[in-house]
Amino acid sequence: QVQLVESGGGLVQPGGSLRLSCVVSGSPFTISKISNMGWYRQTPGRPRELAAQITSGGSTNYAASVKGRFTISRDNAKNMVYLQMDSLKPEDTAGYYCNAKTNDYAYWGQGTQVTVSS
Repeated sequence: QVQLVESGGGLVQPGGSLRLSCVVSGSPFTISKISNMGWYRQTPGRPRELAAQITSGGSTNYAASVKGRFTISRDNAKNMVYLQMDSLKPEDTAGYYCNAKTNDYAYWGQGTQVTVSS
């Protein structure tokens, strides 16, 4: 089993920045099988959507709405994945969820709330 715990959410003014962190813990065997990791976001009444994704080799993919403003990175030695969010907009307000995938399963964290408001 694998557990994911997010941190770093909060309230920020438009134009501000936040850095989300996600730590992965649990079975070393399962952790070694993790390929893609990502950050998804969700607002009430809407489906969860991909914000950013990073492969085990470091290739990245971003939603069009965050490209150029968000940067995803991972530290495999520390079992961590990060999301640097700059130039935040009110429409970025959402619950942000960390995701880790193996060939067999997708693991999720409990989420961290990001609110962008003046």
